[in-house]
Amino acid sequence: MRAGKMHEDEVNIDVSLVRRLLTAQFPRWADLPISAVQSTGTVNAIYRLGDHLYVRLPRVREWTQDLDREWHWLPKLAPRLSLRVPEPVGKGQPAGSYPFSWAIYGWIDGQPYSDELVNDERQAARDLARFVVELRQIDPVVGAPRGGRKPLRELDAVTRSAIKSAQDIIDGSAAIAAWECALEAPEWKGTPVWIHADLLRPNLLVHDGRLCAVIDFGGIGVGDPAADVIAAWSVFGHTGRGTFRSALDVDDGTWNRARGFALHQAAMIIPYYSETNPGFVSLAKRTVEEILADINT
Repeated sequence: MRAGKMHEDEVNIDVSLVRRLLTAQFPRWADLPISAVQSTGTVNAIYRLGDHLYVRLPRVREWTQDLDREWHWLPKLAPRLSLRVPEPVGKGQPAGSYPFSWAIYGWIDGQPYSDELVNDERQAARDLARFVVELRQIDPVVGAPRGGRKPLRELDAVTRSAIKSAQDIIDGSAAIAAWECALEAPEWKGTPVWIHADLLRPNLLVHDGRLCAVIDFGGIGVGDPAADVIAAWSVFGHTGRGTFRSALDVDDGTWNRARGFALHQAAMIIPYYSETNPGFVSLAKRTVEEILADINT
């Protein structure tokens, strides 16, 4: 792995590249101050542009389609959602120095979700549950992309392998037991609904003590509603988790399936980013610990 990179095939991105792209494609913004935004994000490099904009550039080719998906669907979904979401402003094209599409969005004031920033975890859980319900209530349309993950059974081998690789950081035996419990959940066979599919703390913004925005819609699509219940463990603790479940009226099967998705995602993160993104690994470790605590209550 090259120094400063999280992925083997990650392209070189820096302030000078962003400036060149802006100068060539959006000259009206090319003289604005540009600064890197430090985050645990793994898909895009983020640069603030002046006071009111930011630039997102995919790090690797396979994720360029996420930006295209977000760009297409966000304007259609945003009017129906109570929390703020990214506002597309300009879409950049590949250039000689950067081979992928990229985009400019309106800046949203806020910081990634953390316990110390939130005044009331129960209120945050209610606000996020309302967002999830609003998203689900939007009728899927022809051409809507598939969202979410494969059924748990199809994720069994890779999840067990990831847990084994992460056993120096998490309780591997307990995590395997929790995973096997999740595999007992009934397979989803319902009607697809709109899902965000990546409700992690870095993708939720807090401002003035309240949840204010949901970002990173690269995985937006229609699928199993359990995909957005992962926030019960990836975002909340015991107090918020109960409120979140009640507000969504989650049945046992969906709850257990969602817990499996949350465990799978966290387990995959830990070994992959153990050296390149320790902050993200810490959040994944916290998710596993919340899952194990939940099972043992």
